[in-house]
Amino acid sequence: MNTKKLVSYVKILFLYLLIVSLSLGFFSCKKSDEIETEIFWTEDNSPEVIGRMVIDDLFSREDLMMYVADFWTGVHYAEACTGFGAARLAGLLNDSNVIDRLSDRYTRVIEDSLVKGAAHVDANVYGILPLELYMQGGEEKFLQQGLKLADGQWKDTLTDGLTSQVRYWIDDVWMIASLQVQAYRATGNEIYLERAARVVNSYLKKLQQPNGLFYHGEDAPFFWGRGNGWVAAGLSELLSELPENNEYYQLILEGYRKMMNALLEYQSKDGMWRQLIDNEQAWAETSSTAMFGYAITVGVKKGLLPEDKFTPAYQKAWKALVEYIGEDGKITDVCAGTGKGDNINYYLDRPRITGDLHGQAPILWFAYSLLASY
Repeated sequence: MNTKKLVSYVKILFLYLLIVSLSLGFFSCKKSDEIETEIFWTEDNSPEVIGRMVIDDLFSREDLMMYVADFWTGVHYAEACTGFGAARLAGLLNDSNVIDRLSDRYTRVIEDSLVKGAAHVDANVYGILPLELYMQGGEEKFLQQGLKLADGQWKDTLTDGLTSQVRYWIDDVWMIASLQVQAYRATGNEIYLERAARVVNSYLKKLQQPNGLFYHGEDAPFFWGRGNGWVAAGLSELLSELPENNEYYQLILEGYRKMMNALLEYQSKDGMWRQLIDNEQAWAETSSTAMFGYAITVGVKKGLLPEDKFTPAYQKAWKALVEYIGEDGKITDVCAGTGKGDNINYYLDRPRITGDLHGQAPILWFAYSLLASY
C-alpha cells in the first residue's frame, strides 16, 4: 500500500472512531436522563445513597400517616410530600422497582377511599403524589385522582379569583402552588400556573416582611423555620415552571430573591438554619434546612440566583444535614407539627422528633435537586 492510501485510511479510521466516541458520549448522557454530575459529597453521603435510605424508611412504615379532623379525613400532607419526593427521585434514577412499589402503596388510597371531604388546603395537596406517580408510571387512575384534587381546590373561589382555601398561613405557599404546578406538569395546561402565581403573589404582598422573611401568619409575628421552608420550596417550585411573560413572574422572582438573600444572612456557620431563623438561641432544625437547601439549589441551577454566591450555601447545608441522618434513614431534630403561636417560647419549646415525615420529605427533595440538571 502506498503512503497516500495509508494516510487516507488512517484519516478515515480516525474520523470513524471520533464519530463513534461522540455518539457513545451522547447516548450515555441521554441514558442518565437529567442527572447532574457536580460532586461535593462523599460516597457514603451522596444524594442517591441518602435518598435511597429515606425511601427504604418510607417503605418500612406499613401504615400510611393519616390526618383525621372534623371536616375531612385523608392521607397526611407529610406522607404525600414524602411519597412525592420518593417518586421524583426514583424517576430521576430510572428505578422502576421503587415506582412500582410506590404505586402499590398509594393505590389503596383510591381503592379504600381514604380521602374523604377534601376541601381544605392540607387535604388537597395530596394530589402532588398521584400526579407524580402518573408522570412516572403513566397510570391514568393517578392522573384523574390528582386533577380532581387540583381542580377541587378552585371549586369555590373568592371575589378576587383566589381559591377559598386561602387562609394566609405561610405553609399554604407550598400546599397550593405545588399542587397547581404538578397539575400543569401533568397536563401542560397553563391555567394551573396562573392559579398558583395569583395566589403566591397575594401571599408575598401580605406576609413577606422588609427583611425578606415571612411571619408564620398575620397574627403570628415569628420567623418560624419550617413555615419559611414551605414558602421557599413553593416559590422555587413555581419559578421552575412559570414563564417569564406571566404578569406575576417578576414580582414573584423579586420576592424569592429577597428571601434567598435573607437566608444567606441567617445560615449558621455549620450550614444549618434555626427553628426561629433570626434567633441565635434557637436550636438547629433539619426540615427547614432541607427546604432552604432545596430552594437555593433549584434557584442556582435554574439561573435565578448567582452561582458563586449561593452554591456554598446549599453545599454546606447538605454536608450538615447528613450528620443528622441515622443508619436507619431517619433524620433527627425535626420540629413537630406547629400551628400559629402568640409567643416566642411556643416556638422555641416545640418538640424535636426523629423520623418525622415533615423532615424525611424535604431530604428527598433536596437530594433530587442536587442530582437533577433542570
